[in-house]
Amino acid sequence: MGVEPVSIAYFLPFAETRPFTKSNLVFSANFFSKTHKSNLVSTICSILRGTPAGLKHFRKEELVHQLGHAEIDAVLLRCQSDPAIALGFFNWVRNEVGIKPSTRNYCTIVHILVWSRLFSQGMRLLGEVVGTDRQVFVDLFQAAEGCNWNPVVFDMLIKVYVQFGRVQAGMEVFRRMIGIGLVPQVSACNSLLNGLLKSTFDESQNPCWEIYEEMRRIGVSPNAYTFNILTHALCMVGDLEKVKEFLEKLEDSGFDPDVVTYNTLIDSYCKKKKLDEAFYLYRIMYRRGIVPDMVTYTSLIKGLCRQGRTKDAHQIFHTMLHRGITPDCVTYNSLISGYCREGKLQESKSLLHELIQMGLAPDHFTCAVLVEGYIKGGRLLSALNLVVEIQRLGVSIDNDIYIRLVTALCMEGKPNAAKSLFTRILQGGCKPSLEIYNALIQSFCKEGNLNDALSLKGDIVSCGLRPDLATYRFLIEGLCRTQNNKEGECLMQEMSVRFGLVPDSSICSALISGYCREGNVMKAERLLEDFAERCTLSDASNYNSLIEVYCNEGNMQKAFELRDKMMKLGAVPNAHTCKLLIYGLSKVHSR
Repeated sequence: MGVEPVSIAYFLPFAETRPFTKSNLVFSANFFSKTHKSNLVSTICSILRGTPAGLKHFRKEELVHQLGHAEIDAVLLRCQSDPAIALGFFNWVRNEVGIKPSTRNYCTIVHILVWSRLFSQGMRLLGEVVGTDRQVFVDLFQAAEGCNWNPVVFDMLIKVYVQFGRVQAGMEVFRRMIGIGLVPQVSACNSLLNGLLKSTFDESQNPCWEIYEEMRRIGVSPNAYTFNILTHALCMVGDLEKVKEFLEKLEDSGFDPDVVTYNTLIDSYCKKKKLDEAFYLYRIMYRRGIVPDMVTYTSLIKGLCRQGRTKDAHQIFHTMLHRGITPDCVTYNSLISGYCREGKLQESKSLLHELIQMGLAPDHFTCAVLVEGYIKGGRLLSALNLVVEIQRLGVSIDNDIYIRLVTALCMEGKPNAAKSLFTRILQGGCKPSLEIYNALIQSFCKEGNLNDALSLKGDIVSCGLRPDLATYRFLIEGLCRTQNNKEGECLMQEMSVRFGLVPDSSICSALISGYCREGNVMKAERLLEDFAERCTLSDASNYNSLIEVYCNEGNMQKAFELRDKMMKLGAVPNAHTCKLLIYGLSKVHSR
């Protein structure tokens, strides 16, 4: 049998012998007044020092009302010499009793943990409170009054803010630390610099330099990591001359650039298409005894490939291998992408096989760039086979690659193959998009397969999407090309009534042309009148079909009346309009 939870009064010394009577109920109600809460703190602390498991005998519903944030803080402070007990109590309060600790409670336990050098646990709790409270610094500073504390706790707060992407809050802590006479550690400064570097800022007022100047003023000695971050900051601005000046000053002051410094510079030069400068630094590295690493070579390879010098990049790649440096997937991707851009698909495929033989797995970029290369090279079947080959290696293919293949099949006039592939990826969990449905509908319409095209329109609605203007344009144009003008007109009414879509110039032109080809000129005229009232018809193609009919009939009066009308409505006759009118006039005069 389990032990029944008992009242907190059970643990208090002067309550042990009092009989439980009606008068004691009044006493019990007032028992935990402010004057007696210190007894609760003392009792909890006694239990924690003796048998912490005894806490489970407290009635939680009673504690929720009687154990406030001040009492939690008091217990933590009395237990600060034993961080394990303090942390156990803190977790018991929030997890078992269900009391949400205040920011001050969090700050107290963080101080206790950091003082005891339990930094990772302190960082974790700081992360929790930073996620819910915007003003932690004040509570952390005030909480230090009653307990042992280590100044490094404020460095940790800066790092936590940076981790949470709240770099400005980290800067504020940095300034406040200096304001109260604390000197941040170089690791905290570097964390803040790195956070600022990754955040968006006004390049003309780069806050990294404010931090750096403050570091120098208060005597924080920068290290290699500091200088590498600052070098990167200058490279991001793109003023490489300033970078040179900065590095020269550093070298004069005794700082020796390391491989990270050179990599930052080389990458920046490559992105600015200054390959001569990049290779100059590459050669300088060897002279100074700094061995280029994979990052160095990958930056050079990328830079060469961007300028269409993939063959030269491949030579650098071989140099890299010869010097015992193992490339990664990014290195291979740079070369594969370069060869694909140059249309050298065989070289790209060979590099893919080499990548796999090296024990590396192709990533999304590898697959995407190869598929795109094959499609642009007119080798769609090879692209499909490549995807199958990569799948066999256990590499998952992203949906956007499949969608690109479906679109390519549609563009090549193979809607059935495209639909088959689309159905397969839908079964694999791919979320359908209107873009892919429209591509399929357009392809089926071009091939004259209107039944499948109309069926796909139904699928669009079934899966919770809304057909758009392009959906109806493809369908109406397809129907009108095959003399199904009435069905096309019905679809135009449906798009307006059901989805609130307004027909565009292409839809108007398709219907008018369709009825003209059918010989139903009166219907074409009525539609033109209706369209002219409902929307602006500024495209001459909307009028040309009727003008052609009038010209073929020799009714030049009507042809010119329609030309004048279209001009009044803002449509400019095009070359085809003029050609039709000239043909009509010549036909009349030749009679």
